This record gives sequence, structure tokens and C-alpha cells, in this order.
Amino acid sequence: MPPSECPLPTVRISPRGTTRVNSGHVWVYRSDLSSVDDIPPGSLVTVTDQRGRMLGTALYSSSSQIAIRMLSHSPVSDLHSLLRQRIADALAYRKLIVRDTDACRLVFSEADFLPGLIVDRYGDLLSIQILTQGFDCNPVRETVISELRQRVNPAAIVERVDARVRELETLPSRASGLVYGDKTKTTVTMNGVHFQYDALEGQKTGAFLDQRENYAAAAQYAHGSALDVFCYQGGFALHVAKVCDQVTGVDSSRPALERADQNSALNSREIEWIEGNAFDLLKDYSASRRGYDTVVLDPPAFAKTKRDLDSAIRGYKELNLRALKMLQSGGILVTCSCSYHVSQSSFLEMLTSAAVDAHRTVRVLEVRGQAKDHPVLLNIPETQYLKCIICNVS
Repeated sequence: MPPSECPLPTVRISPRGTTRVNSGHVWVYRSDLSSVDDIPPGSLVTVTDQRGRMLGTALYSSSSQIAIRMLSHSPVSDLHSLLRQRIADALAYRKLIVRDTDACRLVFSEADFLPGLIVDRYGDLLSIQILTQGFDCNPVRETVISELRQRVNPAAIVERVDARVRELETLPSRASGLVYGDKTKTTVTMNGVHFQYDALEGQKTGAFLDQRENYAAAAQYAHGSALDVFCYQGGFALHVAKVCDQVTGVDSSRPALERADQNSALNSREIEWIEGNAFDLLKDYSASRRGYDTVVLDPPAFAKTKRDLDSAIRGYKELNLRALKMLQSGGILVTCSCSYHVSQSSFLEMLTSAAVDAHRTVRVLEVRGQAKDHPVLLNIPETQYLKCIICNVS
């Protein structure tokens, strides 16, 4: 990272890139770079338009198609002071909006003006992900970790590595592991439900904190017999078990179901866990006319790129069609998508089509998104990705 007293390298961007930055977005794609000198990976750079007018300061990636991630529309003389202040601001925001849990997202990358950094809190443990060249350099890493230690005082900090992202950013291979402390396991509470947490296991940073508020919302409507499909470690199932007579959770991952079973014991809940393919199971259940009063669908992202959109919609429709056929009259459907490329309107259109084909009447009770500790910025549509629709079916 260049010393603050030295002039920063300059990157000139196209009119299209300039329009994007001026509209408030923080990404500039490599195709919109007009001129780039020999700039070291992850450098702090000055961004200008075609006429050389300054647009702001950014972090540069030499490999990603997102070549520029804006940090500020002003000059940045001290990157590390800026990062410390942004972390402090992110933590202050969570103090205002997070309730009924000791597990939440503390830093959400671009949505907290720290593009490339994810920080999740699980009780006295922190789990971090570093996703860009700019945040991977040692001085920045040290600033982030020292600031988190000072302000949060965790027992330990674990880095969870996304190997695919590191490959795209041409970052050296790194294993997930402790970067501070020696504790990796704890128990956390969400909406009064307890979960065991292992910082070195599970997907992403270990749990799906973005669904936390949706778990509680689902429990407000759930009743009778419930089926949680793609249950992972039991987030929805454990919440609806408080109000349902019988709950079944389905997932293809045996380790996830083993953790779900441990979580059900921790909460003294009787839940049936089934290892299996969700599509096959729903096909068999709907064909045999098995009925439920509540069905939760929380699949993984079906559309990781725009190219996947059509097949993703087909997949969502098949799941929702079968769930609608299985629901008793007056039943509750909680259906989710975490695919950014599937818009809310497209998801609702899919659900409408599934309802028509299933000959069911669907009343929308709530249209929800990710928990508030995963903030959405209007200027950056990519920060809004999770859809959760709660419906009454007759």
C-alpha cells in the first residue's frame, strides 16, 4: 500500500464508469478502465474521469472484473484511520438495530463502505472473510484485526477462506483458521433459540445470520405439522418447533443434520431430521399426497450468474409447486431465495405461476428480505439479495 505522503496511482475511467460512480455505486468494471499504469495489486488509487477530474479514492484489483471499489469521493490521506472509523461506524449501527441475539453481522462489505470485508459475531467469537486484494495485504489485515480486538474484545477471531474468491483475485492459497485467540466453539442465541457454533465448520462464516429475523417471522404464522426443506442446521425448524405440533427437517448434508440434531437437543425440541435430495423428496411426498400445515423452502442460491437465471426460476417453481400441492387449506408457505440475480418481482412471478399450476389461492402475508444487520444500499442493488415470502394458502 503506498505511503500516505506519496501521490497515489491514478486510474482513469470511461464515461460509463463515471456515470456509475456519480450515481453512488462503488464498483467500476475492468471494461470501463480507460488507462491503468503498472499498479500493484490491492493499491489505493485516485480515480478520475476522462478529463482528469477526480472522482474519489478506491482500492484497485489487478485480477477481478470489478477492478475498482470506491472507498471515498474525497482524497484519502490515511487509509488506516479511514478503516478504523468505518469499523467503528459499522459497530455503532448494529448497536442501534440488533435485538434478541448475540449473533449478527458486524461488517457487510460495500454496505458498510468496507468493500471486501465481512465480519460476523457469534457470541464472544468473530468470523471474518477477506474477499479482495486491498484487504488481503498485511498492513490492512493488521489494522482490521487490531481494531476489532480493541472495540469488540472477542475471545478469538477466525478467518473463513473462500477458495474460489481467492483464486479469482489471484491471492495466495490460505487455509481457514484462527488469527487471534484459541477458541473456536461457542453457543449463541437467536430469538430465544440456542445454537451450537463451530467457527471452523459449516458454510460461509458458519451460519445464515441473514435469515435471523425471518426465522422469528415464520414462527408467528407457523402451525400444525411443519416441513423445513433445505433445513441446514435447523434455523427455521427450531423456531417453528416452538409453535408446531410436529416438525420435519430435510437436508442433503449429513454433517449439517448432525449439528441440527444437537441444536434440537440443546433446545429440548423433538424434530425429525431426514437426509435426502429435496427435489426427490418433495416429488415423492406430493405424489403420495402427504400434507403439511407449514412448509419452509430455503434453498441455496440457484442463480450465481445471469446465465443461470432461467434454470434457477425453473428450479424454484418446481419446489414451490410441489410445496403448494402439499399444503393443507389455510396452510403457511415460507419460501426464500438468496440469489441476487433472481429479483423480487421475478420471484413473485414464479410463485404466481406455481400457484396457478397447483390450483391454489395464495395470500401474501409478508414480503421480507435479509436481517437489518445486512443493510441494503439503494445505490448498490447487489446489497439486496435475500427474498422471503410468507403466504397463506387455500
